[in-house]
Amino acid sequence: MASAHHDTPPTDSVDGARFDVVLAGSVFFDIVFTDLHGSPSAGTEVWAEGMGSTPGGIANLAVAASRLGLTTSLASVFGDDVYGRWCWELLEEHEGIDLSRSRRFENWHTAVTVSVAQDGDRSMITHGHPSPISSDALLGDGVSSRTALAELGAMTSLEQEPWWLRAAAHGTRIFADVGWDDTGVWDRAVLEPLSSCYAFMPNEREGVEYTRTSSPLAAARALAEHVPIVVVTCGKDGAIGIDSATGQEVRVPAVPVRALDATGAGDVFGASFVLGSLRDWPLEQRLQFSALCSALAVQQFGGSLAAPGWGDIADWWDATRASGDAELTERYGFLQDVLPSERPGAVRRAEATFRLVDHFPGV
Repeated sequence: MASAHHDTPPTDSVDGARFDVVLAGSVFFDIVFTDLHGSPSAGTEVWAEGMGSTPGGIANLAVAASRLGLTTSLASVFGDDVYGRWCWELLEEHEGIDLSRSRRFENWHTAVTVSVAQDGDRSMITHGHPSPISSDALLGDGVSSRTALAELGAMTSLEQEPWWLRAAAHGTRIFADVGWDDTGVWDRAVLEPLSSCYAFMPNEREGVEYTRTSSPLAAARALAEHVPIVVVTCGKDGAIGIDSATGQEVRVPAVPVRALDATGAGDVFGASFVLGSLRDWPLEQRLQFSALCSALAVQQFGGSLAAPGWGDIADWWDATRASGDAELTERYGFLQDVLPSERPGAVRRAEATFRLVDHFPGV
């Protein structure tokens, strides 16, 4: 099991910024089941061929960004239980993510999610408790980062602006998404902070619901009135992007793969788009690259640890050229210029379980 080393940072720089990406949110301990023998129902037991343990939640974004070479800082809360200690050690030691803004709390247990991947989608059961401290408090003394990934509606403090709005005021580019509205209201007020964001990346259902439109393209066009860059992800139908400054509209198809687990695919897409933006790639190239990275992720299971590294991308490019697929080879010809000259080692994947002695020798 090789550790990931992230040594391919973007080529440009911003004066004074310590990190490429900063993000905040909740980390979960995820247990993912795949290849079920049947559909679970009351009074039955169903066996699964695959199982993986992995950090989840905001860790999906953090790992995806770090594996692409972005210097990444995560502000989160970890429990002092085995799950929390394992997630901390994996993110910091194996994935190279800065946790200096994160905190550990005694007698507070890590939230746990059980995810069942089936028929191209997944169902989840989660147990956890509210964080004992807000993201605003963790990042209260400011953010030193070129970009930040933030979720609209996740405003944890009613008495002050959320941390990412303050960061935007000091020049940090905000790449925003939005959470699922289980109330069904889809309150448009959630979108008001878009005026402080650089990019907004909802999925097609979220975009359509918030804009009261009838298609992903119509949603993207409506959202482009509020933010410089809009990307609406459309699952197996690819993604739509609009640059509101130039009026450019781009639609890219998905990369055909055999999907195992869709958990975290949107996070991988978002982190990949940040990389392309920091490198000033054309909008279409950013979308193509993000579509590829998310496609590579769904071939693995387990959210964060499914995220591809540069070695995975290089392997896919070699296999695609060898296959003689002219259409994909043409679409992704730009990879010749962006792949690192030295191929990185393998990244870590989710495993069914772990031994305590491997991570905590003193236990």
